[in-house]
Order: sequence, then structure tokens, then C-alpha cells
Amino acid sequence: QVQLVESGGGLVQAGGSLRLSCAASGRTFSDYTVSWFRQAPGKEREFVSGIDWSGRKTDYDETVKGRFTISRDNDKKVVYLQMGSLEPEDTAVYYCAGSNRHNGIVVIPLLSDYNVWGQGTQVTVSS
Repeated sequence: QVQLVESGGGLVQAGGSLRLSCAASGRTFSDYTVSWFRQAPGKEREFVSGIDWSGRKTDYDETVKGRFTISRDNDKKVVYLQMGSLEPEDTAVYYCAGSNRHNGIVVIPLLSDYNVWGQGTQVTVSS
């Protein structure tokens, strides 16, 4: 089992950029699909983006396509979420989540598929 720790959140103006990092500990990181979810105040947690073990399969929610890019470095055990053209609607706590239910070969955009979660990092976009 891996543990996940997010970093990189902060306050940014609309139109700006941030890069979130999800650092993993544990020996089996490459067995995991890793995804980012976010939760805004008063709203349910929602899928943002995910990446398979190899980095070759990615998925994005329609609201972030073309603005966010997910990537991973298995040697460093880190998954990144590069966020650009940020909007106030992107304000939320961003969570990194891992799933080894499918040996990391598919990205499932459902909370229930993920068995490891980080503590979250706050992203605030001001208008």
C-alpha cells in the first residue's frame, strides 16, 4: 500500500497557473492509477484528471480539458497536475487518489474505485 501527500496549492489570480504534486511512498507505486479529485465548499467531490501506471493513458473532466495536464514520474514516485488558465470555479481542495484495483492499467473516474487518498491541498483562484 502506498501513502500519498499533495503539495503545491495556493492562492492565484484568475488566468494564472499552479502545479500540484502528489508524492507517494511505498514500493508499489507503479501498480497504481493515480487521479486528482476536487471538492468545493458545499459540493461533492468530483473527478478532475487521472493517469494510468505507464503515463500513456490519461483522462480529464470536460471542465478542465485543454487547461490542465497530468503527468507522472515513476522513478520519483510523483504525479503532477499542471493547471493553467485558472478560473474562480476551480477553487477547491484538490485530492490525490490511488487505485491498484486494476493493476494501474485503466483510469476510472469514480471515487469508489480509489483505495488510497491524500489529505488534500487548497487551491484558491481569485477573480
